[in-house]
Amino acid sequence: MSQQSLRPGAASRAVAAQAIFQVVEQGRSLSQALPALSSQLTARDRGMAQALAYGVLRYLPQLNFMVGSQLAKPLKGELKPLHSLLLVGAYQLAYMGSAEHAAVSATVDAALVLKRAKQKGLVNGVLRTIQRQLPQLLKQLEQKPALAHGHPRWLAERIEKAYPNQAARIFTANNEQAPMWLRINAQKTSRSDYIQLLKAADIAVIEDAPLATAICLAEPVDVYTLPYFSDGWVSVQDIAAQHAAWLVDAQEKENILDCCAAPGGKTAHILEQQPSANVLAIDADAKRLERVHENLARLRLNAQVKTADATTPNDWWDEILFDRILLDAPCSATGVIRRHPDIKWLRRNDDIRELAELQARILDALWPTLKPGGTLVYATCSILPEENSQQIEAFKQRHGDAIAVATGPQGSVEWQWLPGNEHNGDGFYFAKLEKRT
Repeated sequence: MSQQSLRPGAASRAVAAQAIFQVVEQGRSLSQALPALSSQLTARDRGMAQALAYGVLRYLPQLNFMVGSQLAKPLKGELKPLHSLLLVGAYQLAYMGSAEHAAVSATVDAALVLKRAKQKGLVNGVLRTIQRQLPQLLKQLEQKPALAHGHPRWLAERIEKAYPNQAARIFTANNEQAPMWLRINAQKTSRSDYIQLLKAADIAVIEDAPLATAICLAEPVDVYTLPYFSDGWVSVQDIAAQHAAWLVDAQEKENILDCCAAPGGKTAHILEQQPSANVLAIDADAKRLERVHENLARLRLNAQVKTADATTPNDWWDEILFDRILLDAPCSATGVIRRHPDIKWLRRNDDIRELAELQARILDALWPTLKPGGTLVYATCSILPEENSQQIEAFKQRHGDAIAVATGPQGSVEWQWLPGNEHNGDGFYFAKLEKRT
């Protein structure tokens, strides 16, 4: 069978399978794997490949169970990528609501794209059996709670320990598709005016939002369909992350450090709120800083951008004290799993301790660069206490001049967002520390 005679969707299934294989077996992130693999696909097929890859990684344990139950022995060696293809087929049947015949036939043809023509019969047989036995397989999964939540055991145990009454909701939220939140540029437009522009463009909006800059779309759209996106009127940023710039609360002419700034959303938001602020945005990853430059250019904003290691300020700091620091610390990203389901399978239990140690080193290194009376906002997209509340408590124990400032609702001195709970935002943590004068 030639490439031209393949069933529609075969190429997207093949790309999704390759991306899943690279994540699970080779430790690559989806954001690395998918763009390279899907560059030759049509826009429609790229969207399908992304939906399939993300979906499989949300339900990986359940799908492994379904596929494994139909194999006499695990696929190994050069056949191992076929296991990922079978996961793609099983996901369509069990969770995507795809037309069963189309789901199976396109996935079978994807075996040809992967140069596994001899295994077409295997793929067809496994998927047809899953199709017939799906009700029983789903019932069996209900009896396996360790698989049903779709998280690795170590992470599930950490979440259950930290949030015994909310763990089930967190698991559910992590397996849902995240909403698309916009941040309007207050230098260009108002929230109410931009909502009218969206409606005129037939883009549906959920109008309830607690921030003057935030708009939630009813369905995700391509950013270039957003009115005046290229002119810098709007950016994509989750409602939780948008609180960072509000908590920094930059004032005129102040010196602001945005640490671990890439890809630059929070840098831009600080400047949208206070264009006269002198902002230094640093990140250790020069490649990721390219995104900061791109975002600032699109938004017509100016900041000093520098490749720098936050743990060694003597290498880059000019000894002029900062009025305010935003530390968006490197973290486990366990609060944004619904946006990046590969996090569940790329993270390891030992990572949490290593990340907490790095966060502590950065906090200790930056504190001397903050002027007395200045504030440091500590933020992570994690929901784990070791990186958040425990980290800040330990820091205050080490630094007697650090005073916790009211940050969250009802005057709380820290603010832990859980995924999906508050205005359907991501999991995020904030603490604000003032340096005693």
